[in-house]
Amino acid sequence: MTDTDGTLRPARTDPPSRRPGLDARLLVERGAFRLDVALRAAPGDVIALLGPNGAGKTTALRALAGLEPLTDGHILLDGVELDRLAPEARPVGVVFQDYLLFPHLSALDNVAFGPRCRGASRARARAEAAGWLDRMGLSAHASAKPRRLSGGQAQRVALARALATRPRLLLLDEPLAALDARTRLDVRAQLRHHLAGFEAVAVLVTHDPLDAMVLADHLVVVEDGGIVQEGAPAAIARHPRTDYIAHLVGLNLYRGRADAHTVRLDGGTVITTSEELSGPVFVAFPPSAVTLHRERPTGSSARNLWRCEVAGLETHGDRIRAALTGGLPLAADLTTMAAAELNLHTGAEVWASVKATQTHAYPA
Repeated sequence: MTDTDGTLRPARTDPPSRRPGLDARLLVERGAFRLDVALRAAPGDVIALLGPNGAGKTTALRALAGLEPLTDGHILLDGVELDRLAPEARPVGVVFQDYLLFPHLSALDNVAFGPRCRGASRARARAEAAGWLDRMGLSAHASAKPRRLSGGQAQRVALARALATRPRLLLLDEPLAALDARTRLDVRAQLRHHLAGFEAVAVLVTHDPLDAMVLADHLVVVEDGGIVQEGAPAAIARHPRTDYIAHLVGLNLYRGRADAHTVRLDGGTVITTSEELSGPVFVAFPPSAVTLHRERPTGSSARNLWRCEVAGLETHGDRIRAALTGGLPLAADLTTMAAAELNLHTGAEVWASVKATQTHAYPA
């Protein structure tokens, strides 16, 4: 970490808490990469670690599981120092991205594996496993080997296997990434149901904002090994603080200096907003708020108007998203019919307008 004058100093390890739940400071140094993330959660909370590839999300998850040693920091779970325990001794359940089910075991025996490792007899472990499969709606597939299971069924078996050990910390590494779009929708809803009934702490790693928004109570956004923003999903979606987050939630985001209703960006471009602020601010608006014109509009009520050039066009759901450069780099969404009527193509010159009432400014 650095002081305000830029001097490097050792990372401070905060005094650990003895409260129920998770209290972790994860500091991992590996070559040139440095992870420094603090996580706190009460029993019943679901935290999502969200960030681009290489941000450190999986490293954080591996550190919690004991698969990646800490350089410094601490991991307390219900007041117990997990960082002093071997991975197999930690009350932690893990659902891996590709599930890692034992291919030679049935669904029942996959789930029974955890209780058996914790000392349960074979009969008791299988009885507990049968109960978990029933909760997951998989009783009819108890004897099936993993190769006979669909992606959604395999995901639920992996979740049942993790929960069968009754962990106090559940770690989910991209649990929906291996599913196709149709299955993902159904399994996401089922996973949300199961997590809602989980009485301990769950930590989810994902790069998918929809998974994070639907499944988590609290988002922690990680970039380059550090936390850049955290909070409730709705708050982060409304007030993104980095370009990465703005892109995830589908907003145009700019930083500038406000003087009443006027925000001046670093390059000199001015945006008029409905909020009256002073000092450093962010300004955000959705691509759907942008109206495009081939000629400079006259009589428009929009307070913001910029001359731009189309840098690219792509299908975005049932709409066309135009990437614009020029007066203000931005994204604009429009219907296929509107794009055709405007004869949009790469290199086309357009005027982009946004009403002040459709912008949202907030302190930086």
